Amino acid sequence: MDGRFRPLFNSAFTAELYERCCRTLSERLNAPFRFRLAETPVFFPLDLRARFATAAREIVEQLCDPVRLERMRRAVPPRWDAPRMDALPSFAQIDLAVARSAEGVLEPRLIELQGFPSLTAMQVIQRDVWAETLAGMPGLGGGWSCWFSDLDRASFLELARRTIVGAHDPRHVVLLDLDPPSQKTFPDFAATRLLFGVEPVCPTQLVKKGRRLWRRAADGLVPVRRIYHRVVFDELMQKRAELPFDYREDLDVEWTPHPNWFWVWSKHWLPFLDHPAVPRATLLSELREIPEDLERRYVLKPLFSFAGGGVRIEPTAEDLAAIPEEQRSSWCLQEKIEYDPALLAPGGGVKVEIRMMFLRPDDAPRPILAQNLCRLSRGKMMGVDYNREFTWVGSSVGLWPG
Repeated sequence: MDGRFRPLFNSAFTAELYERCCRTLSERLNAPFRFRLAETPVFFPLDLRARFATAAREIVEQLCDPVRLERMRRAVPPRWDAPRMDALPSFAQIDLAVARSAEGVLEPRLIELQGFPSLTAMQVIQRDVWAETLAGMPGLGGGWSCWFSDLDRASFLELARRTIVGAHDPRHVVLLDLDPPSQKTFPDFAATRLLFGVEPVCPTQLVKKGRRLWRRAADGLVPVRRIYHRVVFDELMQKRAELPFDYREDLDVEWTPHPNWFWVWSKHWLPFLDHPAVPRATLLSELREIPEDLERRYVLKPLFSFAGGGVRIEPTAEDLAAIPEEQRSSWCLQEKIEYDPALLAPGGGVKVEIRMMFLRPDDAPRPILAQNLCRLSRGKMMGVDYNREFTWVGSSVGLWPG
């Protein structure tokens, strides 16, 4: 979106360049991609970057409010309520749409939020590959950053290491997710192993002895001191996976993030936030009347799903009525946001969503805005399933000189 760099990139772009980038990223991670990589990075001008960073930090500050936290702590289902929850999450994502104000200025609009990890490690490697590629394009040489809070590559990696590994030997830390090689996010798992030496492990393969957990390795059982928690509870419940431990047990292990943050910092927060970037949202359990222009002006969202699952972008009164009374507190009706096709690409404008990614090591008092992830779309929604027939869409990274 930065007018200095977009014309230079577009004029030098070729299909071969894109294919080489995808191939290089896959080879560097030794991992296939089951989601689409976009043909371009997103070039951030300074003013836009500042507006989005300010909005994200202000929203996170509201999320840290003790009174709100106490209220939202009730969102944790008793079945999954793990003990020894920390004061704030160690990972948080604030997803902001690039919209346009009535005055014609590009501005952030909150789509959703998560107290859960994202592609923390993969974004580093994706930035590396794009920086190397841009260095060979006329007018686009020099250093490129994707980091905030005065971080560079080295200081970001140290921050991420402290957040993921903590004070432990990586051998005693596991990245926990169901059947890791089958996950679409496996490239990030591979990048985590590459950058931090942390192995991805399925929770069903852990061994429990008393309050301790162990992982299997070639040289025998290895004690697990810290868990980089990537298990999505929706999938865990859907697959009915049998685990060797119960989340409610007081296990002798550190969590990063603690599992409860999956529930506490989520779309469940939307109705309780007060910020210009936050659209109006109402829990279905508190909806007193169906708003006018329901299909045109609102989106119906489940509070605890990922990758757009269950979202209805043109909801009807019948859709609202079909949700059982006992489930209505887990759905919200949110004001629809109009993305601006602000990224100029061959064939027309592309809509952009920017994930502002926060990390908090154990000794940090607040989450730190550290890096970004971008998603590009020409469909009705973000996500691969809604953009199958388009190009210049998919996962990307925001860059600026630095």
